Amino acid sequence: MVDGVCLVVCGTEGPMTQTKFVLTKALERGLKPLVVINKVDRNTARVDEVENDLLELFCGLDANEDQLEYRTLYASAKNGWATTELGGEEKDILPLLDAIVEQVPSPKVDRAKPFSMIVTQIESDPYVGKCYLGKIHTGMLRVGDTIKSLDTEGNIAVQGRVTKILQRKGLEQIPVEEAGAGDIVSVAGIDGAYVNHTICAPEVTETLPFTDVDAPTISMMFYVNDSPLGGQEGKLLTSQVLRERLFKECETNVALQVVQHGEAMEVKGRGELQMGVLIETMRREGFEISVTTPRVIYKVDGEDKDRKILEPMEEVTIDCSHEDTGTVIEKMSRGKGEMKSYTGEERARLVFHIPTRGLLGYPAEFKNDTRGEGTLNHILLGYEPYKGPLEPKRKGSIVSMATGECTPYALQDIQVRGKLFVGPGAKVYPGMIIGEANREHEMECNPVKQKQLSNVRSVHKEDKIVLTPPEKMSLERLIAYVQEDEVIEITPSSIRIRKKIMDASKRNAERKRAKNGDGLPQID
Repeated sequence: MVDGVCLVVCGTEGPMTQTKFVLTKALERGLKPLVVINKVDRNTARVDEVENDLLELFCGLDANEDQLEYRTLYASAKNGWATTELGGEEKDILPLLDAIVEQVPSPKVDRAKPFSMIVTQIESDPYVGKCYLGKIHTGMLRVGDTIKSLDTEGNIAVQGRVTKILQRKGLEQIPVEEAGAGDIVSVAGIDGAYVNHTICAPEVTETLPFTDVDAPTISMMFYVNDSPLGGQEGKLLTSQVLRERLFKECETNVALQVVQHGEAMEVKGRGELQMGVLIETMRREGFEISVTTPRVIYKVDGEDKDRKILEPMEEVTIDCSHEDTGTVIEKMSRGKGEMKSYTGEERARLVFHIPTRGLLGYPAEFKNDTRGEGTLNHILLGYEPYKGPLEPKRKGSIVSMATGECTPYALQDIQVRGKLFVGPGAKVYPGMIIGEANREHEMECNPVKQKQLSNVRSVHKEDKIVLTPPEKMSLERLIAYVQEDEVIEITPSSIRIRKKIMDASKRNAERKRAKNGDGLPQID
């Protein structure tokens, strides 16, 4: 929708991973960025180094000669000024506004042609239904006009009549009777269009050029909560309600894809954070659901003997103190990460290339490793050949073998064998995971056992029971913590983890069959 772009970079941190992502999109569109180096008034600003990093970034992204001659301004947004020369006169923000007016071209429009618009975003309005946001490419649009939607292959997806046109003014959307080429509007009146569809007049037959939506890299299975405690805490429990909610989410969230597998729903997205936000939103709405561990979406290149399995790779940029670099490098190496650069004087900047599956769960550990002082950013780099299996990230689970409420007497004996996730009074059932063992293998226990009392008097005082506080993990941490044979049980008031197969004998039989695999990832 844009005709120009302003690239804002911190004068201390310099270009980050997300800077590379947005700049790549802008250069692919043929836009010439206006570069603004912000926070140059800080004592830690390193403007000369940041300018060199920006030039290297532009060259590395294959910018053309015109794009390499970008204009640079220096600013302090906090103090409200911008200047064309570092050390020059600092008054107000007008130099930046003048540069935008001079460099950004006006829209190239033709209002004489039939109406056409590419859908960039889908919004939902409780009164008018779906609204399709985009910039009008050609022609004029009026309330009551007949329009149609062409999919990416040029087929007619839906037809209808315009019921409302909304144009944004500040933070509000104002209804208008007509709009022309160059205007950014939301159009209501049809139901069935999607992002990258072309909404146009009936006589238009060709689609507008569009940018493909990045494919998802991980998937998770969502299904109803079928544990013994299911249905006790939530109000939205059925698979039908779950299916409708997920498909509704896909209408406005273009990064998600949903595939139905019987009663279960496979949700594909771009990262554990995105999945965590969706799950937490549904939890607060009153859903009871069970979700599996994230699975990386692999690709297959070639056939038969030349068949290769490709997996998504991430470029990770980490800023931390030099004291923490040893721990960071060790953790990234365990995930098959390869360090590409190590720079920085006061603070270290490390760049890694690592498989997506090797990065799952690490951002939460990174906060602890750097005591909250480090920053981690990552971006999808592409697909590369499978890097091999990863080292186990955790030890075996402590699994309950009884139903009831945990007692201090039982937990006192269990806590010496690992760390606990539950405390006294917590409800448990067979197959529920209540902690992590100190050994590699699974351990079953009875957390509801009570001390046997007798009528025999004793002169000895009973020993005092001292319990270590249980570890409480966030939803984002749990998503990356669970293993292939485990499930997260999510309700409005509780988050539990359990085994997929709750019967111990069946679970052991399944584990023996899994050992006979070839070590390659499963490809659907």
